[in-house]
Parts: sequence; structure tokens; C-alpha cells
Amino acid sequence: MIIPSDEPVPARDRTRERLYYLIRSGAATSRSALVEATGLSRSTVNSAVTGLIRTGRVVEAGEEPKGVGSGSGRPATTLRAAPGEAIVGAIDFGHDRIAVALGDGTGQCIAEDSVDTDVDLRAHEAMDQACELLIGLAGTLGIGAPSAVAAGIPGPLDSRTGLVCSATILSSWVGLNPAEELSRRLGTAAHAENDALLGALGEQRLGAGRGHSNVFYIRATAGLGAGLILDGRLYRGATGIAGEIGHTAVPGGGGGEPCRCGRRGCLETVVSVGAVLQRIRHSHPGVAPDEITVSQPADAVTARIMAEVGATLGDALAMFCNLLNPSVLVLGGELGASGPSFVDSVRMSLLREAQPATGAGLDVVPAGLGVRAELVGALQAAAELVR
Repeated sequence: MIIPSDEPVPARDRTRERLYYLIRSGAATSRSALVEATGLSRSTVNSAVTGLIRTGRVVEAGEEPKGVGSGSGRPATTLRAAPGEAIVGAIDFGHDRIAVALGDGTGQCIAEDSVDTDVDLRAHEAMDQACELLIGLAGTLGIGAPSAVAAGIPGPLDSRTGLVCSATILSSWVGLNPAEELSRRLGTAAHAENDALLGALGEQRLGAGRGHSNVFYIRATAGLGAGLILDGRLYRGATGIAGEIGHTAVPGGGGGEPCRCGRRGCLETVVSVGAVLQRIRHSHPGVAPDEITVSQPADAVTARIMAEVGATLGDALAMFCNLLNPSVLVLGGELGASGPSFVDSVRMSLLREAQPATGAGLDVVPAGLGVRAELVGALQAAAELVR
């Protein structure tokens, strides 16, 4: 479950949900694979799988071929999550862009769309636009309205009230409850999370974090944030604002650049798409600004800038990794997808600065879903709402 409840969950239901996740993610698609992945007894697995099939959440889809030397027994049937008839929706609010997607009842993407817009300063207009985009996408496909929608918000949400709680990051959103606003506009159940948290969920289920229970996800885009999965569960902190690393002081001061939070020298003033593009444009005076991107740097100067930015981020992340001891650090957003100069530099800097035992068990990788991680995670969250 991604939306925790105060009610205790029976052990039988926890086992069933654990196996359902493994089947849906593709990590284990037969009873024998589930036994191996979980260490549970074959009878426990068989009982839970039978329950999942009986309730229509899992289907048996043909047979898995047996390998050479595996014996002459009956081939194992392949288990798949049932797509179901429900349609779910996802919204990813970036600071300057909105992306939407529709998926089936298991959270698998059917179609998506996006538009550039000012999200930070036009909260109501941005939500109107997102809902229109989502409904229009459903109309184009000739399918019904989504049964549930999950949305990623690029700023801190108070988990106790559902309200946006930082006027310095999302000035026009403060005091709004995005879930209620979207539910009212769409006439359906809606859930809102910090966008980086949904990115962590997407990567842990279907991206570079698959197979990991302790995931540290970084969304490096127009802003900088982190999403945490600890011991297999989304971690929000005491009030829902865990992961706001963008407003941590840059190691060494970072030049003391002013930040939108009102301070100087925040990590976001160095490690964000806008700050990086400004440096690249300054070093390429003969190139039109709209021809410059952070993706796959093609010249030595740009590669050096990306490496320096990556090193700054790696230095800062080392102390967080010492504290949290994740097994994988996933670099998402446009900077995470920019290429090896950035990713390799983050890895080398982090491993140099982190406690050796921390670094020894840590993978540092780009997001497997690229810039779509938040949208994929939102689809997964919406599918949970339907269930």
C-alpha cells in the first residue's frame, strides 16, 4: 500500500500485497519464482496467489518454458496482473510544464500528453489546464473518464492537511489542497504527493530501483528534490516534507547565489536546469539560447560544466547517504538524463566523500524511466486508489 492507514493490516493481506507487487512489477511471475524471491513456503505462496486469482487481480497467462536440464515436470504458468476495466489518470506538475497520462487498472500507461506553462505563479490556471488536458486525452482515445487520479506537486505538501505549505517555492499554491481541487474539477477521487516521491515510486516499481527496498531518488530539473523509499515504504517524514534537499546549503557556499526561498547559496541555485543552462549559455556566446540543452553535452566546455555541477551534488548527497544508507541512488529529471558527464561525476564525488562502507553497497545510476519517472509513479499511485 502506498497510502498508509492507521488501521493494522492483517499478515495475510500483507503477504498478498507483497506477492501482488512482485507479480505486477515483473520481478517474479511464477509461484516458484515467488517462493525464491520471498523465502515464503510454497503453501503460503499458493494460498495467496489463489486468493489473488479468485478476486480477479491476477491471471494465469500460458506457461513458462522449462530450461534445459530442469526436468520433465509440468511447466510453470506465468502470472500477470489483470489489467481490469478501470482507467486511471496521472498529472505531473513541473515548475514550468504539465504532463498528464492515462493508464489501465494496473497503472500501465496507455497514452500521455504535455504542455509548457507557468505552474508556480498560476496555480488555479495550471490545475484547470491539467484537467482539460487529461479529459481531452481521454476523449481523443474514446475512453471514459479516469476512476482515480494522482498528481505530483513540485513543492512540500503537509501530509496531515494535504495543503501546500511553502509560499517561497510555490507562491500561488500556498494554502491550497491540490487533491481536493483536482477532485472537484474532475469529479473523481484524487491524491496529491510531492513529485519526487512519485518519481521514487515509479523508479522503484518499474525503473532503475527495481529490486531495491531502500531507494534515494533525486529529481534534478527546474528545481531539486528527493524522494525516499525506506524498507519498502514511501517515507514522507513527520509532516510530509522529507526530501527538500534543494534548499540545503551548497558545500563551500556555492558563490552565495540568491535562491527563491529567500536565502543565498542553496543547492538548487547550482544544481537545477536553469542554473546549468545559464552557465552553458555564458560559455557559448555564439550559439542561440534555444539551441542549448543539458542533454548529451557535445563539447569539452559543456562537459566540464556538467561534471562540476555533478560533483557539487555528489558532495552534498554523501552526507545524506551516510545517514540513510540506501542501496541505490537514482538520478532523475533532465539533469539525470543529461548523460555520463553529470552522472559519473555525481558517482565519483559521492563515493569519495561518503563513509567507505556506505559507498561499498551503493549503486549510483540514472533514472531508468528518464523524465517520465514522476508520471509513471503517479499512474501507480492512482491504480492503488482504485484498488
